[in-house]
Amino acid sequence: MKKYFTVNSVMQIGLIFFTMLGFLLTALKLPQYGLGAHLLSEIFWLYSAYKAWKKANQIGIFITTIMVTIVLIAGVINYWFL
Repeated sequence: MKKYFTVNSVMQIGLIFFTMLGFLLTALKLPQYGLGAHLLSEIFWLYSAYKAWKKANQIGIFITTIMVTIVLIAGVINYWFL
């Protein structure tokens, strides 16, 4: 029997859902909520980028994801706390 809900498949679904939600909220002129959704999607992006780094030696994806996470944290701080 094939397993459909592995950790990897759940991570891929979360990556797509929260990234698209972030884009949608930003397009609807709700950037503070879009940034929050994008920041949630970074959990899934970091997992996927780490796996890509370890399995295929693609460190560039992992470094870029870390940099995007830092930018999103700065955006959340800007919109929600300042």
